[in-house]
Amino acid sequence: MSFVLRLTGGDRQHAEDIVQETMVRAWREADQLDLSMPSLMPWLTAVARRIVIDEHRRKRARPAETGEGTVADTPVDDDTAAAVLRVAVADAMRQLTSSHRQILNETILQDQTVNQAAAALGIPVGTAKSRVYYALRTLQVVLTERGLQP
Repeated sequence: MSFVLRLTGGDRQHAEDIVQETMVRAWREADQLDLSMPSLMPWLTAVARRIVIDEHRRKRARPAETGEGTVADTPVDDDTAAAVLRVAVADAMRQLTSSHRQILNETILQDQTVNQAAAALGIPVGTAKSRVYYALRTLQVVLTERGLQP
């Protein structure tokens, strides 16, 4: 125990853990130990020393641990609100007529101008403009009813 206390810098609790682990390993390896030796102390000290070295290397390989209190205070990117809004918009889009969904798909989702959308859908530009206006207006009403402001 005094040898392990020196290895752990005087940390008694840590030293006790090391001694316990050393004894567990000795128990597991009992059938392989050379009992003809006058003492098992050299083997036990070597095992304890290796345990301390392994723990030291393991701590250096990982990032430093933080206290429990700091985890709760760490800001986390939370996309829940954006996910809820996406689901609500998708559901609100289903409430629109097919012509309104088509014009919003062409102008907003396909990133086309009203003129390009009108040509793609084969409708007059004025009709495309009014459909965009009324589709967005209806979408806004549906989202407002659900408590979401677009």
